[in-house]
Amino acid sequence: MGMGSLSGKTALVTGGSRGIGRSIVERLTAEGAQVAFGYRQAADAAHEVAAATGARPIQADIGVASDVAGLFDLAEQFVGRLDILVNNAAVWLPGGRIEEASEATYETVMAVNAKGTFLALQHAAIRLADEGRVINMSSIGTQRPAPGNAIYAASKAAVEQFTAIAALELGVRRITVNCVAPGATDTAMLEQSLPQKLHARAARNTVLGRLGTGDDIAGIIAFLAGPDAGWITGQTISATGGLL
Repeated sequence: MGMGSLSGKTALVTGGSRGIGRSIVERLTAEGAQVAFGYRQAADAAHEVAAATGARPIQADIGVASDVAGLFDLAEQFVGRLDILVNNAAVWLPGGRIEEASEATYETVMAVNAKGTFLALQHAAIRLADEGRVINMSSIGTQRPAPGNAIYAASKAAVEQFTAIAALELGVRRITVNCVAPGATDTAMLEQSLPQKLHARAARNTVLGRLGTGDDIAGIIAFLAGPDAGWITGQTISATGGLL
């Protein structure tokens, strides 16, 4: 896939100001797409991304229905009818073990990761152009149960089910819906969720011997968004560097 494979296409990326989301915005614009992206709080980072890529930043809390509607309205004003939606926005909070986790943590993580993805899918189902692309973001956490990760993993398991069912429902319009499940990826969220002393172990636990990067994940997103992935739908793709 060469640069320019998304020329003439439009995209909305949620959570595009930092980490994997920023890499996705950079890659989709480099491939020629017109991109709008959402951010919740990181205004300075969002405007940096916009200045570097030409993508249009939109402030929105993906866990709030009216914000999601506004995000799609502004995205369509900025770039026109949408071809591609990347549901990247997510939060991880230190919930602790099940008996320790607070209701507030549950509500926040589910609101952003599960409900936010669902709300965006609802708009995509109505607004996305025929033959469009939806790419959701899960996590290796759904396949690797870990103590203390119940809420986050459950929120991402919901995303995988939304993916499978949205693919069935939107197939009649030739819209593909897929999901990417990254492993340990070198981002601020990894810094939050995995102690620094375990980063080297995580790298050793991949067959490629390193942590993933935002660019690694963005390349897979760009492929799924592009013309060569039209026969792939309803899939969750593990992107882990061959996690052992």
